[in-house]
Amino acid sequence: MGEVVQLPVRRQQPPEAEQEPDRSPRRTPAQRPRDVEPWAEPRVEPGVEPLWRESVGRELREERLSAGKRLIDVAEDAGVSPQYLSEVERGLKDPSSELLAAIAGALGLSVAEIATRVASSTISPYSPVCLAA
Repeated sequence: MGEVVQLPVRRQQPPEAEQEPDRSPRRTPAQRPRDVEPWAEPRVEPGVEPLWRESVGRELREERLSAGKRLIDVAEDAGVSPQYLSEVERGLKDPSSELLAAIAGALGLSVAEIATRVASSTISPYSPVCLAA
Protein backbone atom coordinates (compact mmCIF):
# COMPACT_ATOMS: atom_id res chain seq x y z
CA MET A 1 0.00 0.00 0.00
CA GLY A 2 2.29 2.71 1.16
CA GLU A 3 4.25 4.17 3.93
CA VAL A 4 2.43 5.68 6.91
CA VAL A 5 3.72 9.15 7.73
CA GLN A 6 2.64 10.85 10.92
CA LEU A 7 1.85 14.52 10.37
CA PRO A 8 2.18 17.10 13.12
CA VAL A 9 -1.07 18.71 14.17
CA ARG A 10 0.49 22.09 14.83
CA ARG A 11 3.83 23.40 13.73
CA GLN A 12 5.91 26.16 15.24
CA GLN A 13 6.73 28.83 12.70
CA PRO A 14 10.36 29.79 12.19
CA PRO A 15 11.45 33.09 13.80
CA GLU A 16 11.57 34.95 10.46
CA ALA A 17 7.87 34.11 9.85
CA GLU A 18 6.93 35.67 13.19
CA GLN A 19 8.36 39.00 12.04
CA GLU A 20 6.05 39.25 9.03
CA PRO A 21 3.24 41.76 9.48
CA ASP A 22 -0.15 40.26 10.14
CA ARG A 23 -2.30 40.98 7.08
CA SER A 24 -5.57 39.60 8.41
CA PRO A 25 -8.15 42.14 9.57
CA ARG A 26 -8.51 42.31 13.33
CA ARG A 27 -11.31 43.80 15.31
CA THR A 28 -10.55 45.95 18.29
CA PRO A 29 -12.82 45.56 21.32
CA ALA A 30 -14.64 48.73 20.25
CA GLN A 31 -15.39 47.20 16.81
CA ARG A 32 -16.53 43.84 18.21
CA PRO A 33 -20.30 43.39 17.94
CA ARG A 34 -22.12 43.28 21.25
CA ASP A 35 -23.39 39.71 20.76
CA VAL A 36 -19.81 38.35 20.63
CA GLU A 37 -18.22 37.79 24.00
CA PRO A 38 -14.39 37.95 24.25
CA TRP A 39 -14.27 34.34 25.45
CA ALA A 40 -16.06 33.24 22.28
CA GLU A 41 -13.23 34.41 20.01
CA PRO A 42 -11.00 31.60 18.69
CA ARG A 43 -7.69 31.44 20.51
CA VAL A 44 -4.70 31.81 18.23
CA GLU A 45 -1.31 31.35 19.82
CA PRO A 46 1.43 33.53 18.32
CA GLY A 47 3.87 31.54 16.20
CA VAL A 48 1.60 28.50 15.94
CA GLU A 49 0.00 27.48 12.68
CA PRO A 50 -3.82 27.64 12.94
CA LEU A 51 -5.78 24.48 12.28
CA TRP A 52 -8.02 24.31 9.22
CA ARG A 53 -11.16 24.14 11.37
CA GLU A 54 -10.10 27.26 13.30
CA SER A 55 -9.53 29.23 10.11
CA VAL A 56 -12.82 28.07 8.58
CA GLY A 57 -14.68 28.92 11.78
CA ARG A 58 -13.15 32.40 11.85
CA GLU A 59 -14.21 33.06 8.25
CA LEU A 60 -17.75 31.78 8.88
CA ARG A 61 -18.12 33.95 11.98
CA GLU A 62 -16.78 37.05 10.22
CA GLU A 63 -19.18 36.51 7.30
CA ARG A 64 -22.15 36.00 9.64
CA LEU A 65 -21.33 39.11 11.66
CA SER A 66 -20.70 41.25 8.60
CA ALA A 67 -24.08 40.15 7.23
CA GLY A 68 -25.68 41.14 10.54
CA LYS A 69 -27.18 37.68 11.09
CA ARG A 70 -27.72 36.01 14.43
CA LEU A 71 -26.21 32.61 15.21
CA ILE A 72 -29.64 31.07 15.70
CA ASP A 73 -30.90 32.32 12.32
CA VAL A 74 -27.94 30.93 10.36
CA ALA A 75 -28.14 27.64 12.27
CA GLU A 76 -31.83 27.30 11.43
CA ASP A 77 -31.23 28.05 7.74
CA ALA A 78 -28.37 25.52 7.65
CA GLY A 79 -30.33 22.84 9.50
CA VAL A 80 -27.89 22.55 12.41
CA SER A 81 -28.19 23.39 16.07
CA PRO A 82 -26.99 26.79 17.29
CA GLN A 83 -24.63 24.99 19.68
CA TYR A 84 -23.02 23.08 16.82
CA LEU A 85 -22.64 26.20 14.67
CA SER A 86 -21.09 28.03 17.62
CA GLU A 87 -18.55 25.20 18.07
CA VAL A 88 -17.74 25.28 14.34
CA GLU A 89 -17.21 29.05 14.46
CA ARG A 90 -14.93 28.72 17.50
CA GLY A 91 -12.86 26.04 15.75
CA LEU A 92 -13.87 23.27 18.13
CA LYS A 93 -15.70 21.15 15.54
CA ASP A 94 -14.56 20.16 12.08
CA PRO A 95 -17.74 20.01 9.96
CA SER A 96 -18.20 17.45 7.20
CA SER A 97 -18.29 18.76 3.64
CA GLU A 98 -22.10 18.46 3.65
CA LEU A 99 -22.48 20.50 6.83
CA LEU A 100 -19.93 23.05 5.67
CA ALA A 101 -21.88 23.43 2.42
CA ALA A 102 -25.12 23.90 4.38
CA ILE A 103 -23.59 26.51 6.70
CA ALA A 104 -21.89 28.35 3.84
CA GLY A 105 -25.13 28.23 1.83
CA ALA A 106 -27.04 29.77 4.73
CA LEU A 107 -24.57 32.66 4.51
CA GLY A 108 -24.88 32.91 0.72
CA LEU A 109 -21.44 31.40 0.08
CA SER A 110 -20.06 28.23 -1.46
CA VAL A 111 -17.51 25.87 0.04
CA ALA A 112 -15.05 27.01 -2.65
CA GLU A 113 -15.45 30.65 -1.54
CA ILE A 114 -14.81 29.70 2.09
CA ALA A 115 -11.74 27.64 1.12
CA THR A 116 -10.40 30.50 -1.01
CA ARG A 117 -10.86 33.00 1.81
CA VAL A 118 -9.13 30.73 4.30
CA ALA A 119 -6.24 30.01 1.95
CA SER A 120 -5.72 33.70 1.18
CA SER A 121 -6.42 35.11 4.66
CA THR A 122 -2.78 34.82 5.71
CA ILE A 123 -0.02 34.89 3.17
CA SER A 124 2.43 32.48 4.70
CA PRO A 125 3.87 29.11 3.72
CA TYR A 126 2.62 27.92 7.11
CA SER A 127 -1.05 28.82 6.71
CA PRO A 128 -3.63 26.05 6.35
CA VAL A 129 -4.15 24.66 2.86
CA CYS A 130 -7.19 22.90 1.45
CA LEU A 131 -6.43 19.89 -0.71
CA ALA A 132 -9.16 18.69 -3.02
CA ALA A 133 -9.30 15.37 -4.81
